[in-house]
Amino acid sequence: MFTNIQNFIEEYTVESNNTYKLLQLIKDEALQQRVTPEGRTLGFLAWHLVPSHGIFEPTGLQFDGPPDRSPAPESAETIARTYLNAAQSLLQAIQTQLTDEDLQRTVTTFNQPWKIGYTLSAFLKHEVHHRGQLTILMRQAGLPIIGLYGPTKEEWKAFGMPAPV
Repeated sequence: MFTNIQNFIEEYTVESNNTYKLLQLIKDEALQQRVTPEGRTLGFLAWHLVPSHGIFEPTGLQFDGPPDRSPAPESAETIARTYLNAAQSLLQAIQTQLTDEDLQRTVTTFNQPWKIGYTLSAFLKHEVHHRGQLTILMRQAGLPIIGLYGPTKEEWKAFGMPAPV
């Protein structure tokens, strides 16, 4: 749980920059990639990473983001650009609309009492979780990925080292 705004800003700035870099690698033809016939598409997961108002509605934060559960665009570039704009708007909103004291305030989120600091933490973990799923679909679609918490096999090779197995 976050207890001060600056800690969230610093962490989400790093994570959102990494998410944006990853989203920029997606091609339109890969947006329909699925793990299973019933599973979510790569395009759905990429769009699901774009900050929307759902989890933040109880906090009262106002920022520019797509409506909750809006359909994914058919353009990977549009998804990446919308992500960047929404993430930057969210960061600005948190910096200007919340205080450290607000993070201790309890609101009802998904019919449960959550402190706003917990909401920020859950939001960040949610993004990291789905970003991991996205990298699997990107690999299956033959797209490159970037090292997020360590080098990819391609990055190890570029370092002149074998990738750990």
